Amino acid sequence: MNSNTLNTSDFNFAPQVSLAAQEDILELSSKIKGFRANIIDSEKFRSFRLTRGVYGQRQEGVQMVRIKLPYGKVTADQIIRIADISDKYGSSNLHLTTRQDIQLHYVKLDNTAFVWNDLEEVGITMRGACGNAVRNITASYTAGVDPKEPFDVSAYAHNLFEYFLRNPICQDMGRKFKISFSTSEEDTAFGFIHDLGFIPRVKILDGKEVRGFKVLVGGGLGAQPFIAQLVNEFLEEDQLIPFTTAVIRVFDRYGERTKRHKARMKYLVNGIGVKAFLELVEKERNAIKDKTYKIDRSLVDEMILPVVHSFVEATPVDAIKFERFVKSNVFEQKQKGYFGVQLKQHLGDLASDKARVFAAIVKKYASEDIRITVNQGWLLKFVKKEALPGLFNELNEIGLAEPGFDSTADITACPGTDTCNLGISSSTGLSVELEKMLLEEFPDTVFNKNIKIKISGCMNACGQHTIGNIGFHGMSIKKGVNVLPAMQVMLGGGLEPDGTGTIADKVLKLPTRRCVEAVRVILNDYDLNATEGEYFNDYYRRQIAVDKMYFYKLLKPLSDLETLTAEDYIDLGHEEQYVTEVGVGECAGVMIDLVATLIIDTEEKFAWAKRLQSKESFGDAIYAAYAAAVCGAKAILTGEGVSCNTQIGIMNDFDKHLVATNKFSFTSGTFAENVLRVSEIEPTKEFADTYISFVESFIAQIKAFRAKALVTA
Repeated sequence: MNSNTLNTSDFNFAPQVSLAAQEDILELSSKIKGFRANIIDSEKFRSFRLTRGVYGQRQEGVQMVRIKLPYGKVTADQIIRIADISDKYGSSNLHLTTRQDIQLHYVKLDNTAFVWNDLEEVGITMRGACGNAVRNITASYTAGVDPKEPFDVSAYAHNLFEYFLRNPICQDMGRKFKISFSTSEEDTAFGFIHDLGFIPRVKILDGKEVRGFKVLVGGGLGAQPFIAQLVNEFLEEDQLIPFTTAVIRVFDRYGERTKRHKARMKYLVNGIGVKAFLELVEKERNAIKDKTYKIDRSLVDEMILPVVHSFVEATPVDAIKFERFVKSNVFEQKQKGYFGVQLKQHLGDLASDKARVFAAIVKKYASEDIRITVNQGWLLKFVKKEALPGLFNELNEIGLAEPGFDSTADITACPGTDTCNLGISSSTGLSVELEKMLLEEFPDTVFNKNIKIKISGCMNACGQHTIGNIGFHGMSIKKGVNVLPAMQVMLGGGLEPDGTGTIADKVLKLPTRRCVEAVRVILNDYDLNATEGEYFNDYYRRQIAVDKMYFYKLLKPLSDLETLTAEDYIDLGHEEQYVTEVGVGECAGVMIDLVATLIIDTEEKFAWAKRLQSKESFGDAIYAAYAAAVCGAKAILTGEGVSCNTQIGIMNDFDKHLVATNKFSFTSGTFAENVLRVSEIEPTKEFADTYISFVESFIAQIKAFRAKALVTA
């Protein structure tokens, strides 16, 4: 079967599933069949499926499916549908992420298109949830109810989500692209670690309120974290999408594509400098299709009130726990008389049977506009004060009424070695033991918002360890011929009281099982040496200002490998002896012609350009044709043995190796000059027709050149 043939017989699409979503689902199904038949190269297929939310697990033969939920918004009915899908295709568990997504695990590859179809029936997508695309756009989970917000950013996040979903400019970038919206200057959505971070502001101009955003550019975590740089104090709202479009196009063209660990936009911004980067952005704005873009504020309802308005009087089943729950988990919204209820979700994991009960509880007591929080929990909105005891009682029955939301005892941890290919040591195992110790020995940490603990299973920071006041990332330590699970200890990261961000410092490596004692030692020292009400990071900086090695010396005794026990060689949450493992990836099993694969990819991109042209979406059609031209050039360069990297580099190399040697020629100008008109000329119908015609002619040259090369090979 041809991998491009779309067979609708496997799916019975509901009327509410859009035609675009149907095409997505059918394409995924078709690509899976092409991969199974060894028609599609494994790396090309991997790149494709990732941008459709399908991610290989540590366990062979199953996938993690990431569900894209813009700004963490989800309804009770959607939770029920996700729970049903998890029972049918996965492990009967819903995992909440730090990017406000939900992940399902242990899904067979052949079932992923069916999962997507079931999700689309309730208005949820997987497109762009993983891979080198615009990832889930996050926002402060309190958006819409935050007493400190100038305005609700939810609609702005949703407008960006819709605009860049399937947008040709961001479907095949060098690396992922992350955007956040915070509700206030406190930057609770962590704009300082994003490619683009937006913080709302209001100006009064000519007696009228004008909305806009402070703009941060070039942040990111991972092995080499960068703090985003402030580039605009006030970007008016109608420039939000044009500016973001220009930034993405510049990143797409100039961003690294060979060295994956250097391919995030933060390296481009810091490499050429923010001034040069912004000059490229400004130049790119000349060629984008929308010079201004009116934000549709009506896309998101700010107030979705509970259906039930009266409640049976209830008495808390545990009065002391209820008091602690209200103190640590409940706040009054900006809408007077209503309360936000924040819920800890242990490890971000909610079993599907409990998810259905949870959804029913929400329908009874709160708004159906539920938000997933950036620390892997939930926010219920528009809860009346008189509903709190009954809500607490029912949540308590399913383990969701634990005090201490977003406190020291509410630890953020990625799945780590449980399911992730990249996990080195168990982040979840350490999280469980730390929380147990904190609740037993430091019970008041449930009220402490001053110290946040974050854990990742590797250096890639899915658990955001580099912005933890206390952070850990997984690693291993060698002792003789044996290897034991370990953690890198990091201190001093996170949000500062003024809303700025700080990256944590590395202190030392410890065997994993000694990290609980390390936190105990740090907290005791903090209690002993911090001044009254002193923020943890201020205490940390004050101590190292006197002695840079203070915390290294404090924890150094715990790093002594001469006192290891047999237990130290067993990771937390496990019973077997620790072994470093590399996850198993997919492999097509046979040699594939990479050049032919790239030419097929070129043809697919160009077919997309023609479809967009026929729909009179000329700006998008031009960019899709541009992507096809660059992909085609890469195919020929690959066949010539020339290594390819950035898009701008591909164009220049094509001119050097193929145009200058008279293997390719054009009516006028070089290849780069012709292709780069995409960033110079207004995207009119006339230019679209001319540009697409040029690319069509170029693809014909490519195919003729390739056919000749195969004959003479």
